[in-house]
Amino acid sequence: MRTIQVKSGSAGYSVFVGRGLLSTLSRRLVNVRGKGPRGVFVLTSPEIWSLWADAFLESFPHQDPPSILFLQPGEEHKRLRTVERLAEQLAEARADRSSLLIAFGGGIVGDVGGFLAAIFMRGIDYVQVPTTLLAQVDSSVGGKTGVNLQAGKNLVGCFHHPLAVFADTELLQTLPSRELRAGLFESVKAGIIRHPKLFGYMERNAGAILARDPKAIEYVVSASIQMKAEVVGIDELENGLRMILNYGHTLGHAIEAATRYRKLLHGEAVAWGMIAATRLGLARQTVTRAQADRIEKLIFEYGPLPSLRLPVDRLLDAATRDKKNRSGVRRVILPSGIGNAVVVEDVTDAELHDVAESMLRTARESSATTDSVKE
Repeated sequence: MRTIQVKSGSAGYSVFVGRGLLSTLSRRLVNVRGKGPRGVFVLTSPEIWSLWADAFLESFPHQDPPSILFLQPGEEHKRLRTVERLAEQLAEARADRSSLLIAFGGGIVGDVGGFLAAIFMRGIDYVQVPTTLLAQVDSSVGGKTGVNLQAGKNLVGCFHHPLAVFADTELLQTLPSRELRAGLFESVKAGIIRHPKLFGYMERNAGAILARDPKAIEYVVSASIQMKAEVVGIDELENGLRMILNYGHTLGHAIEAATRYRKLLHGEAVAWGMIAATRLGLARQTVTRAQADRIEKLIFEYGPLPSLRLPVDRLLDAATRDKKNRSGVRRVILPSGIGNAVVVEDVTDAELHDVAESMLRTARESSATTDSVKE
């Protein structure tokens, strides 16, 4: 097992990475919480609970099991009305300020659970037990919580750090192949923007990683988390360096919004967004042709990516709602070599149009086995 420390201005906590953490969860919660298992609530999805309920409950006293709340899968359920329903359920179950919420699921469960914990009775403790690779390497760490609006993704939320994160890599063995690959795109991102050693490892070990070799997966997860922990420690509230974590998200989030959050997994949309951002970096000479080729090759190595057919104007319209934009200034993250990234604020409409069109041309020709996305 590996332990990674997250230390920000407002919080400090541990991220535990390894196999078999679920079987000892209750004891570990006592260690981080300082008290027993009373007043524990679990937010999860029906699918995750059907797979892992027995293993999850095994570590808890049979006479005092946690209370279970369910969140249906899909971005369409990541809305304020869902949070209100869950808060009513907590109140009806007599949860109070001493209660603990466990977010046991993927990124949506983690984002909604963290937001629910942040606002219920003005804030209760929670821990993250992420069950997808995407959630383990990215969304469970850093304290970002929130829900979507019709206008865009994660436009309502706040920062609320967990007491701890338990990333049990054994949970990834039941993850569908498409979701595993979607999570690996976030690790590719980590390598591109700040961790060249991870980038090289993923180049050399794609076979073992995709085959879910335990040691390879544990390295990828822990290296990705370590990178994010360092960035969050420097810039907790995304006023500077932390913005580089949004590499690929300008057009990635726009793709999700333009397809109504129903067609691509988050990691797949970000992968297409990273390709567009890399091509913009090439045009602006923040990367060389050889570096851009390595980046694109590695992204496609962990594909296939779904093909995508969208009008470029619709995509660009969705991009105008990007929450990174401030005071009318568009902020775009570009790779600067491999292992570094830069935030630029002077990208023109013409430049963004050109790289979006280039990316969409490639996406239309994608040889993905998933159904073509059309809007």
